Amino acid sequence: MKKITFHLWYNKEAKKAAEFYTSTFKDSKIKNISTIHNTPSGSVDIVTIEILGQEFTLISAGPLFKFNPSVSFTVNCESVEEVDSLWEKISEKGTALMELGEYPFSKRYGWLKDKYGVSWQIVPTILGELMKKKPKQVTEAFLKMKKFNIAELEKAAEEE
Repeated sequence: MKKITFHLWYNKEAKKAAEFYTSTFKDSKIKNISTIHNTPSGSVDIVTIEILGQEFTLISAGPLFKFNPSVSFTVNCESVEEVDSLWEKISEKGTALMELGEYPFSKRYGWLKDKYGVSWQIVPTILGELMKKKPKQVTEAFLKMKKFNIAELEKAAEEE
């Protein structure tokens, strides 16, 4: 079966973004870097990376397209400590979406925009499991949180 490879378009930062992402996530690597010259965008860098077993292609091809939060990558973490650690690394020089002022979201439940404009959702794995039980109650609970509180999420999933 063929895999889906995510393709991310950067203005000029594909190589730097590849280094940032592969240094942020364990078991990640840069697989290939190539440059194509004389394109309509000038010289274009194409970088293939692997993050947590998923392949991404990053391309530096000019300012034609911009990232926006309508597409984001969700990273499921086994602990709140892992959520906090990844949040800190990815948000370095980035922004919680609420800080942008244009989106009704908040860093309090893991959604952020990195320094390259890519949106990420950093969440505890158990959140997805609890959402299957009681989506309304769990959503109401985590929307009030500044940080994920697993015990409170579990309590919300058990409420009648």
